Amino acid sequence: MLDEIFYASILFAWVLTVVLLISRKSYEIVKKRVESKLGVGEKAHYVGVYFARKIIHILAGGLVALLIPTYNLFKTPIIPSVLGLVLALLCYIPHKTGKLMYWFQDPNNMYEVDFSLVWALTIGIGWVLAGGNFWLPAIPLLFMSWGDGITGIVRNFIFKKRTKHWSGNLAMFLICAPIGYFLSSHIANPISGLVAASIASLVEHFEKIGKYVIDDNITVPLSSFI
Repeated sequence: MLDEIFYASILFAWVLTVVLLISRKSYEIVKKRVESKLGVGEKAHYVGVYFARKIIHILAGGLVALLIPTYNLFKTPIIPSVLGLVLALLCYIPHKTGKLMYWFQDPNNMYEVDFSLVWALTIGIGWVLAGGNFWLPAIPLLFMSWGDGITGIVRNFIFKKRTKHWSGNLAMFLICAPIGYFLSSHIANPISGLVAASIASLVEHFEKIGKYVIDDNITVPLSSFI
């Protein structure tokens, strides 16, 4: 138990470092770069915010999801799930107080809260469904973190704004396909991983069902999980 607490402490410290330091620096660099081309304004700010979010996706959510099964850090999902819920709460509180972490939080949505909640639930439910195997939840979480993360980076550099252009989905598939193929061999036929990668990359493109806005932080892991 003590070793799991030790591992959790290191991972949690890393996630906080990514959220509070690395993503903030990324925001500043990208914002400054966009300002040099488009001028100072709200657009440069939001490009920076979107990029910082994807950095958090990749370096925090994705890396941790991969490390857990790779090194068999936990016997059960209790500790990582609890930490995911704690992070969701830490992201939710600024929205209620109005004191946003401006470099990655958007007053118009709480997608980062969804990300943390889905991460916590997926790691737990997936472990149970897989009979104690963390690889099952890791794969959809990597689709959400690394696959969806690369979509934002590609689209940001091409369009300098948040958009659902298909170029991002192609980039996502190029990342998710090898992840799905090779990692699914731990739990199933590798082809099933390719199918899941294809579904996740397609689903990410859509952010509305009729009049309802949907969050790809929910739809990507859910669709690939199923």
